[in-house]
Amino acid sequence: MARSVGIKDVARAAAVSVGTVSNVINRPDTVGPDTRARVLSAIERLGYVRSESARQLRAGRSRIMGLLVLDMGNPFFVDVARGAERAAREAGLGVMVCNSAQSPGEEAEYLALFAEQRVRGVLLTPADATGRNIEAFRRHDIPFVLVDRVAEGTTECSVSVDDVAGGALAVRHLLDAGHRSIAYVSGPPGFNQVRDRRTGALTALAGAGLGPDALRELPTERLDVAAGRDAGARLLGLSDRPTAVFCANDLLALGVLQSLFAAGVSVPGDLALVGYDDIEFAAAAAVPLTSVRQPAATMGALAAGLLLEETGTSDVPHEHRRVVLQPELVVRRSSLAAR
Repeated sequence: MARSVGIKDVARAAAVSVGTVSNVINRPDTVGPDTRARVLSAIERLGYVRSESARQLRAGRSRIMGLLVLDMGNPFFVDVARGAERAAREAGLGVMVCNSAQSPGEEAEYLALFAEQRVRGVLLTPADATGRNIEAFRRHDIPFVLVDRVAEGTTECSVSVDDVAGGALAVRHLLDAGHRSIAYVSGPPGFNQVRDRRTGALTALAGAGLGPDALRELPTERLDVAAGRDAGARLLGLSDRPTAVFCANDLLALGVLQSLFAAGVSVPGDLALVGYDDIEFAAAAAVPLTSVRQPAATMGALAAGLLLEETGTSDVPHEHRRVVLQPELVVRRSSLAAR
């Protein structure tokens, strides 16, 4: 394997000192034009590339922000990443995007990688419901901001959506359409988002004079289409099948929709369906999906902005705060048939 070209090689080829090469790279105006041209010619001829990691170690500050999400297969998190990347780029930083795949073990590995790489800070949607991974990461003294999760203490920032309000929006819409028996395809119970959306659903039912038994919960191990298909099969097997389904996210809802279609069940004629997130595919589904919209790109941008403030990249003084955005119900054909 060929040895990489270092700054000493450039200095030797240009017959100048290492300090002069450094000045040409970092402060070119301090070097005379002839010397600068000779050094730049040597850099091009040798194929020298500055070691950014070495520069960061010397400066003690990375130009990379970490982003760890639950599932990059979910377009919601793609939009979060897009918003974060835009804000980071405007500040001259890059984003290292990693996917925990909803696994606490993989989350721990990526957080260790971020610490090893000494990233400027981390945007994190936690997969570990116990909080142990976050507590372990705190020891590295690297700032982080929670995304799509409300910070419970005062030691970090968070950007989230009011999921209790979102769950209430979804179920209130179904109640207004005449439904009185509703299934909730909920996802893993350890996720705060899943619990909060259920709380909102129960709040809406209580407002209509209905008890918790009006909500039939169908938990799943994951928040993806395959889990939604499995939940749809279980739903079809119920003898007292509900007339409407609220899903904890759109991927689950799309999976449920696939199962219902395969069984010849009409949506919304036989079953009304509501999802959550309003990903791009929701409007493009075979039956356009009613969904609770989260401003994903805005969440990513706001979270990155808070991290930039905290790490001193921004001129704005930083205070830890919890930003909670409001969801919006987007009504489409999947829920429009009244009972």
